[in-house]
Amino acid sequence: MKDDDEKKKPKKAPSKKTKAKTKKKPTDKKLKDKEQSFPNKLFVLPLTRRPFFPGMAAPLVIEPGEYYEVLKDIARSDDKVLGLFLTKDEDVNIYKMNIDELHEVGVVARVLRIVPLEQGGGAQVVLSMEKRVKIDGAVKNSKYLQAKVSYHEDKVSEQESKAIKAYSISIISTIKELLKLNPLFKEELQIFLGHSDFTEPGRLADFAVALTTASREELQDVVETFNVEDRIDKALLLLKKELDLSKLQSSINQKIEANISKTQREFFLREQLKTIKKELGLEKDDKSCDLEKFEERLSKRIVPPDVMKVITEEMEKLSVLDIQSSEYSVCRSYLDWLTIIPWGIYSDESDNLKEAQKILDEDHYGLKDIKERILEFISVGKLTGGVKGSIICLVGPPGVGKTSIGKSVARALNRKFYRFSVGGMRDEAEIKGHRRTYIGAMPGKLIQALKTSETMNPVVMLDEVDKMGSSYQGDPGSALLEVLDPEQNKDFLDHYLDVRCDLSDVLFIVTANVLDTIPGPLRDRMDILRLSGYIQNEKVEIATKYLIPRHRTEMGLKAQEVSFSKDAIREIINGYAREAGVRSLEKNIKKILRKVAVNVVKALEKTTKKKQDKIKKTSVSKNLLKEFLGQPVFTSDKFYEKTPPGVVMGLAWTAMGGATLYIETIRTSSEKTSMKLTGQAGDVMKESSQIAWSYLKSSVSEFAPGKAFFEKEEVHLHIPEGATPKDGPSAGITMITALLSLLTNKPVKQNLGMTGEVTLTGKVLPIGGVREKLIAARRSGVKTLIFPKDNLRDFDELPDYLKKGLDVNFVDHYSQVHHIAFDKKRGKSK
Repeated sequence: MKDDDEKKKPKKAPSKKTKAKTKKKPTDKKLKDKEQSFPNKLFVLPLTRRPFFPGMAAPLVIEPGEYYEVLKDIARSDDKVLGLFLTKDEDVNIYKMNIDELHEVGVVARVLRIVPLEQGGGAQVVLSMEKRVKIDGAVKNSKYLQAKVSYHEDKVSEQESKAIKAYSISIISTIKELLKLNPLFKEELQIFLGHSDFTEPGRLADFAVALTTASREELQDVVETFNVEDRIDKALLLLKKELDLSKLQSSINQKIEANISKTQREFFLREQLKTIKKELGLEKDDKSCDLEKFEERLSKRIVPPDVMKVITEEMEKLSVLDIQSSEYSVCRSYLDWLTIIPWGIYSDESDNLKEAQKILDEDHYGLKDIKERILEFISVGKLTGGVKGSIICLVGPPGVGKTSIGKSVARALNRKFYRFSVGGMRDEAEIKGHRRTYIGAMPGKLIQALKTSETMNPVVMLDEVDKMGSSYQGDPGSALLEVLDPEQNKDFLDHYLDVRCDLSDVLFIVTANVLDTIPGPLRDRMDILRLSGYIQNEKVEIATKYLIPRHRTEMGLKAQEVSFSKDAIREIINGYAREAGVRSLEKNIKKILRKVAVNVVKALEKTTKKKQDKIKKTSVSKNLLKEFLGQPVFTSDKFYEKTPPGVVMGLAWTAMGGATLYIETIRTSSEKTSMKLTGQAGDVMKESSQIAWSYLKSSVSEFAPGKAFFEKEEVHLHIPEGATPKDGPSAGITMITALLSLLTNKPVKQNLGMTGEVTLTGKVLPIGGVREKLIAARRSGVKTLIFPKDNLRDFDELPDYLKKGLDVNFVDHYSQVHHIAFDKKRGKSK
């Protein structure tokens, strides 16, 4: 059952004929008959939201169920009346309740009309509320909710009539004020006020309370108030509260409407001003402004004929489109991109080699081969009229300066620089743009680079090209094939622009940590330059000349307040920042400078004198590093001060640079001869261990005459560190030497490191990462090295300061490795 409170309304005014009849004073007999029309037992309908008041008519929706059956019984009765009572608890289940859960006082209502509902069953019943009724007790053995009741008539004494009349006038005036603020129930209010009789103040109070938004408890309190004067007093109080609430609501609405009206007024005035200016020729509409802007851009550019044809067609199309249409915004955006590209605008290149050399030296220390290659590009550009068709790929571990080299190249060439990362990119539209049919379409990154740089010959850096992905949206690596091909990028076609764009004057610089993950066709289009990392002396110079001065200035410190000793910088490199690049070194220097800054500020707070007179200079020495940075993170790469039998040092290459790698072996008794490998070795390294085992087994008589090959013994070969994955073939000769040392129980030569792939016949094959491995060997204090003979050409290209003080041996067969490792006979050295 649902009570529709919002539709409460007074009874309709009686017709003229009825009104005329009501003027006659009813006889006592008629009053008595009317009172007797209400039975002393009523079927009860519970209300959960709000109570009803006498003198009102309201609809109720009765849902199918027991109350619908009660309604049918009432409709068949002679008096057609029922009782409406408010429940004590609003959330009570009305189908499972008793009389005690209802308020004692409610109203008796007469059924005027029943309208069956087509959807869902049930009916809508229109009720006329007659008078107050009180529950005297429940009717026992009743199938439905039924109660014994007594009725109440409003009585007003002559002494109370004057006060009640004053209350009534106050209520009516309040209702009229409320009517001005809240037009709700306006028609019903006017009907009631036009036909109300002040001699029935109880009805007036009931009606007034029914108009308010008071709580169910407050309304029920008025229902239960039988005394008319008390009731009308409560009604006036609730009505005044409602009036105050309506005034507040009206005030809020007026403020909002005032703001809206002001905004609308300004809009209309602005539009009128725009129209007046347009008529006088002082201002043009948005479409004219757009067209003029595009034409102004074109006047400063040298646009290719095929592109100019498209632009002309689009501008003619734009001139006839309505500015409010959606196609206008699409066409305008397209023209905006077509005209903002710097067609025919080029930066004036610098071809001064001395100036370029100076800029490169200012930004980077060392990297001689890289700088020479850059100067070669500049020289060729000077002779040919510009650097064209060049795609440089800088490959090296993190922190060696790949990105910053790109910026230096742009400075040296006097070109604009634009960088974007393709790492993790999975959508080819990032490179070649979206088609204009899509909402939010825009050109690719390369067209955006031209727009941002405002020239057709910028230096564009594609970072992390080795970390590109692919998905159902396309393969950006394949999309780059057109971009990075000098024969194709002169006619590069972006999906959004749909016109050819010449990228042949763009200098592309690509960066990567490794080459393995770059697609082969893409790798073939690049001129690969390797940045292998820095040795200790280079890092010391970089820290002294670049890192310390720059970060000292950034942190507000002066040279007389802090200094670093060379020994301290070397200790930071060896103990805290052992990597190919200088990022960790830079972080540790910044950490020290921050702590120095704290000390400077504390000293300033203790003195009122000038800073330079009082602040004590902090000299960062080797002994102070533990105070600033804590305990060293790294110890020596050398696990062994003296290498025991069965252990040999190898040299490895990783994405982070070079590293030393020990091969350890032990032998244990077993039923059969076997070998097991541990240390997270990859598939290629596992195969290398099998090759080493087989080769030594076949050549044991040559290298260990008179020795049985691990008869009834299991050999365990381990590669520390166990948590680090390792792979590659370059540990082949190292594994053979470790097994041979174990078999003969003789240690290899001290301070020896080796690297090289071996075949089943003992042939030593070349490996990669010669520079990185050489740097790792120097860092570990290794003096004697063994490299494959075919790597001699790579070694010769290295700078002399890397090779100084090292005894490097080049071999092409394992027998030479055996002689060197066990001091039998020296091989060819460099």
